[in-house]
Amino acid sequence: MNLNEAVLLKQEQMIACLQENLRIPSVEGTPEDGAPYGAEVRRSLDHALAAARKLGFRTFNVDGHMGWCEYGEGDEMVAVLGHLDVVPAGDGWTVDPYGAEISDGKIWGRGTTDDKGPSIAALYALAALRDTGLPIRRRIRVLLGCNEETGSADVKYYLSHGGEVPVMGFTPDGEYPVINGEKGIINVTFSRNYHQEGPLKLVAIKGGSAPNVVPSHAYADFECDEETAAQICKLYASCIKFSRRPGGFRVESFGLSAHGSTPGLGENAIGRLMLALDNLPLSGELADAIHFLATKLGMETDGASAGIALHDDISGGLTLNWGTITGDAEKLSLKINYRYPVTFSYGDCAPAFNALFAEAGFVKDAEGCKDKLYIPADSELVSSLMKVYREQTGLEGSPKSIGGGTYAKSIPNLLAFGPIFPGDEIREHKPDEYITIDNLVKNAQIIAYAMYELAK
Repeated sequence: MNLNEAVLLKQEQMIACLQENLRIPSVEGTPEDGAPYGAEVRRSLDHALAAARKLGFRTFNVDGHMGWCEYGEGDEMVAVLGHLDVVPAGDGWTVDPYGAEISDGKIWGRGTTDDKGPSIAALYALAALRDTGLPIRRRIRVLLGCNEETGSADVKYYLSHGGEVPVMGFTPDGEYPVINGEKGIINVTFSRNYHQEGPLKLVAIKGGSAPNVVPSHAYADFECDEETAAQICKLYASCIKFSRRPGGFRVESFGLSAHGSTPGLGENAIGRLMLALDNLPLSGELADAIHFLATKLGMETDGASAGIALHDDISGGLTLNWGTITGDAEKLSLKINYRYPVTFSYGDCAPAFNALFAEAGFVKDAEGCKDKLYIPADSELVSSLMKVYREQTGLEGSPKSIGGGTYAKSIPNLLAFGPIFPGDEIREHKPDEYITIDNLVKNAQIIAYAMYELAK
C-alpha cells in the first residue's frame, strides 16, 4: 500500500473530523485560564488533539497556546505547522460559516482553506504514513497553532517555553509550489508637530484604515475666509474633490484599494491628497511637512524618492505603502508599511528612511519589523518539497518569493508549502470560504509524501 492509497482509506474519517472542527467558531476571544485566546479557540485545539490521540499519537498541550502530536523516533525532528484559529466570518455569506456543509464537491466554512482543512489533513497524513510502515529516521511533529491570525503569540510562547525547533519543515498555510522567499516587513509610525500661519488653517486630516492596505479615500478640512474658500473650490485635479464646508473647505482624494504587499495594484489616496495639498497656498511648518510628504512619498510604491528603492532578481523591488494619516491643527501622524527584498536586511533601508524623516522634523513613534525569510532553491528543504510537488501533481513550477508574510516566519527552518494550487479561486478571509474535497485529499497526500521525504 502506497501513501496515496493510505490517505484515501482515511478520507471519510478526515472529512468528518474537519467538519466537527469547522463547527467550532475559533475566533480569538477573551483570555481565560488555560485558554489564552478565548474559550472557542481552546475548544478547537482540544478537539484536534483528541482526534490525534484517537489516531494513536502522543500529544502535548502547550498551556492552551498551541498543541502538537508526534510520530517516530530520532534525535532530529521535522515539523508541519498549521493553525486552528480563524478570522471572523464577516458579512456576505450564502451558507452558514460554521455549518461545515458539503455541496458541489466542496466543504464550506470559515477555516476550510485557512487553515483548519490543511491542519486536519496533516493529522491524517501522519496516520497514513505510520500505517504504511515506511522507514523514517527523524521524528515528525504536527504543530497546531492558535494565534496565527492575530500575531503568532502562540509560537512565541512555544519557543520561549522550551519548544523544540525543527531541523526543517513547512506550513500548509500559503500556496504551491513552495514559497522559499518572503520579504522583510517594516511597519513604522511617524508624527510631527507644527505651528500654522497664513490664510489657510488645517483643522483635520484623515485617510486609510491600516498600514498594510492601500487607502482608497482621504480628506483634509481647512478653515479660511469665504473668498479664499471660493477660489480654491474652483480648482480641479484628477480624482480630487474640492467642496465648501462651514468656515472653509474640504479636499477629498479618491484612490483604489489593494493589499499593502502589492501597492502597485492600487492607487494611494493619501499620496494623491498630499500632491493636491502641496499646490495650495500653505505656509510655514505645515507647508514644509506637506511638501516633504508629497515629494518623498507621494503616490510612489517603490521608495525611490525616499532613497530606499532596493531590488534583487529573486524577489523583485522594495514595495512601500503609506497606509494611514491622521491629524489636526497641531500634529500629523502617519503609518507606513514597506517590504524589502530577500537578499537585503533592515539595515539596508530602515536607518536611511528613519533619518530622512528625522531631518524633516518627524519623530519615529513606533516601529516593528519581521525579518525576511529566504532559503535557496538548491537547498535540501526546497529541493525535497519541489520533488514531492512535481511527482504528486505532474506540474513543474518553480519556487517563488512573495511580499506577504506567512506562518513560516514564526519558526526557523520552515517554508510555506500549499494548500492553494495554481489557478485556485482564493476564498480565504472572504465570504463563502471552501475547500474542495478533491483538494483536501490531494493536500493530505502531498503532506504525507513531504513528511516522508523530509524524515526518511
